[in-house]
Amino acid sequence: MRGQRLCYLGAIAAMFAGVAIVYLVPWICQEMLDAVIAGKILNAPRFVKDWIAEIGGQSVLAQNIWIASVAIVIVSCISGFFMYVKGRGAAIAAEAIARSLRETLYFRLQHAPCGFHDRMNTGDLVQRCTSDVETVRNFLSSQVLQIVHALVLLITVLPIMLSLDARMTLVSLAIIPPIVGFSIVFFIKIKSAFTLSDEAEGKMSTALQENLTGIRVVRAFARQEHECEKFAVNNCDYRDKVFRLIVLLAWFWSLSDVLCLLQKGLVLFAGAYWALAGNLSIGTFYAFFVYVNMYLWPVRNMGRILTETGKTLVSLGRLDEILSEKAESAGDRNTTQEAGPPVSVVDPVLLSDGAPISPPPRICFENVSFSHTTGKPVLDGVSFCIDAGKTLAILGPSGSGKTTLLQMLLRLYEPSSGAITLGGRDIREIDRKVLRRQMGVVLQEPFLFSKTVKENIRIGRSQAQDEEVFQAAADACIDESIRGFDKGYDTVVGERGVTLSGGQRQRMAIARAVLKEPAILILDDALSAVDTETEALILNALKSRHGRHTTLVVAHRLSTLMHADKIVVLEHGRTIQTGTHATLAKEDGLYRRLWNIQAALEDDLRQDSAEPANEMAAGMVPHE
Repeated sequence: MRGQRLCYLGAIAAMFAGVAIVYLVPWICQEMLDAVIAGKILNAPRFVKDWIAEIGGQSVLAQNIWIASVAIVIVSCISGFFMYVKGRGAAIAAEAIARSLRETLYFRLQHAPCGFHDRMNTGDLVQRCTSDVETVRNFLSSQVLQIVHALVLLITVLPIMLSLDARMTLVSLAIIPPIVGFSIVFFIKIKSAFTLSDEAEGKMSTALQENLTGIRVVRAFARQEHECEKFAVNNCDYRDKVFRLIVLLAWFWSLSDVLCLLQKGLVLFAGAYWALAGNLSIGTFYAFFVYVNMYLWPVRNMGRILTETGKTLVSLGRLDEILSEKAESAGDRNTTQEAGPPVSVVDPVLLSDGAPISPPPRICFENVSFSHTTGKPVLDGVSFCIDAGKTLAILGPSGSGKTTLLQMLLRLYEPSSGAITLGGRDIREIDRKVLRRQMGVVLQEPFLFSKTVKENIRIGRSQAQDEEVFQAAADACIDESIRGFDKGYDTVVGERGVTLSGGQRQRMAIARAVLKEPAILILDDALSAVDTETEALILNALKSRHGRHTTLVVAHRLSTLMHADKIVVLEHGRTIQTGTHATLAKEDGLYRRLWNIQAALEDDLRQDSAEPANEMAAGMVPHE
């Protein structure tokens, strides 16, 4: 509520004024009834009595009851104005708080460690940032003030009723303790029901999000019916939990209605009895009946408010899982991010101690090991170096730790032991943002945003000139394809780049990385979706940039790796071979076996493609 407290206090003050003024309505009616029916002298402030005397006295007022009606309208309008101010102030404060909360949540998600995103479901996170924030916003804009409203009504009306008649006051408040007690018990029971329904909604949202994200896989495997059945299970679970919640609410409303009507019946019975006995004036009886109606329903509504409070506490608990997650540290000497989104972001260009990075750097992995919280180590004592401006290729079977090495270089994960250095400096001493700004990355599954082609390529360098964008696309062998699109570089690609082929997405991601002119270029199986001819063109373009980046390449095609300055072969998280293509091809080991297998496959493919051509040629020669 920081920054909105004054606005909120103003809304509460306006509500106090509105409640105090609206209580004048029953008082006006009471005084008029007693003056007209019982002929009692008006119990009014001095200035009111003076005004009545000027217009001819109490008798004239009794003959012109419409004056009281006008007074009631005026008082109601003034009270309504203050209640409008209350509602507007609360809404402004609540909307501002919700906006700040959404921005803080988004900031936290942007800076949360990768491990957090690994264990959380995307659909559930979306629901927390939307549905749960809306629950909190609604509570702040409405329920909080309703709680205060009910308390103010009780606190304000109590001295008024006591001044009128102590006996009727006791009767009018007789059922209030049971109502409040019932509401508290109900609140305790309803909270767990809300937790279950909220979690069920999160599971349903996750199922929907996963299905929409993988809709093409679902269609390709004809899994629509299975997915519909899976969603139906989540939907039924959500329905059942919400239905249980509705049943509890129905019990509360019905029982609380009985208690409230019982309270009104007691006031009506006791008031009528004492009025007929002459111990209570008609005006006072009427006033008590109106006062009870004014405060009884807000007090009874406390049960619903407590219900919303329980729901809000559940939502706050779910949001707190995000807000309390520690942001990934910038560096060991600068361990935490700010608690919320910064007011202004200054683009850092130095290391944490002020020493600049000298691109391209020498990279060393020194006895690096890594394992997740559970399971065997992914990397076990990996050590190698790559000189500045050189190209390192990483080869190994699936699960050998190739991608994990690159993720650790990006500081998406930290080594369990050992160190990674750039230019002799441990990367844990380098601010993460500074470190990542030195890198151009093409991931195994390149992600493109639903923007134009030009905007996607410019993500690494938003200020790049058009000519630079075109050259980067040409280096990635995608320029010609882009110019063939309907709108060329202004063509909007679909969500996640689904309107492009896998090879086009990879090449566009390469263009994006190259345009950045990074000190370190990382290609994680970045050519797997392109044909061999296009691969050769891209590799030739990257060779022309040799020395401008320290390059790390992960691939399964040995043709992609064979021209690297150094090749590291991994197996089961360990370095088993290191050298150039020429040395490793002669050395017994995994690399030579893979080279022989791929060479044999290529020979078979060439023979298979040559046989139809030979047969066609033979068929065209006339027989003697």
